[in-house]
Amino acid sequence: MAERGKEAAYFEQDRSADVVLGRIGPGADPRLREIMGVVVRHLHAAVREANITSDEWMTAIQFLTATGHMCTEWRQEFILLSDVLGVSMLVDALNHQRPEGSTENTVLGPFHVSDAPRYAHGDNICLDGKGEPLVVRGRVVDTAGRAVEGATLDVWQANEDGFYDVQQKGIQPDFNLRGIFESDAQGEYWFRSCKPRWYPIPDDGPVGKMLTALGRHPNRAAHLHFIVSAPGYDRVVTHIFTPDCPYLPEDAVFGVKHSLIADFQKVDDPARAAELGFEGPFWTVEWDFILARDNELDAAS
Repeated sequence: MAERGKEAAYFEQDRSADVVLGRIGPGADPRLREIMGVVVRHLHAAVREANITSDEWMTAIQFLTATGHMCTEWRQEFILLSDVLGVSMLVDALNHQRPEGSTENTVLGPFHVSDAPRYAHGDNICLDGKGEPLVVRGRVVDTAGRAVEGATLDVWQANEDGFYDVQQKGIQPDFNLRGIFESDAQGEYWFRSCKPRWYPIPDDGPVGKMLTALGRHPNRAAHLHFIVSAPGYDRVVTHIFTPDCPYLPEDAVFGVKHSLIADFQKVDDPARAAELGFEGPFWTVEWDFILARDNELDAAS
């Protein structure tokens, strides 16, 4: 290496990012090189712009260490951190550009399970009997409005107490408020459940402490989760939100999109309630999922 090359490799405050990136070897993956270039330059610029002190940087390192220690088999504190900083939603939006009118994506969340039971139309997934009864019905269609038969709808939600079944093993029934349904020849589906309510994300760890320090609450707007998929169509990971939830405009993970706010209607009709197996008033919501074909995605991006 020439003498000037050796000098260029030494650390200098004004060109710190260049020095670091200059150490990347010629055999590094080009995409990794590109990403690390962006990350290192922005990170060094942020440290310089905020004039980070040594104590502040050590606090940041300790925070990240505590975040890692909080991770378990079913709890991923780093995903939670990504969620509350809006990064999860941004990455999701960048990677799911669909034709106008298609159902929009939102965050998956940490509580999906892959082996939920399959149900017939009209079955009730609310196994603990809590909450206000709800009927969910609608269609799965393509962007031209044609029925998508045999689409899989994987649905899950928190219970009336604000917890998912996996958070309360031995308290809630296994697979409470989870189920997989399939659209019929008309693209239709329907099932019974309970009206979703808002709930706090896990806030007993470092991410929760960060939210408190920032003057933010940990609450998620009330919603039902869905994964809707069919062969030849782009899979949709989404929610539908209740319009009366006070946390719609300040969802802790920025998951609310205007197009995903549904119209929940309360029904006080004893005859209809009896037909559905309910003892009193209940809620209904009708929601159609609009899937884009795989070959429509390139034009939308």
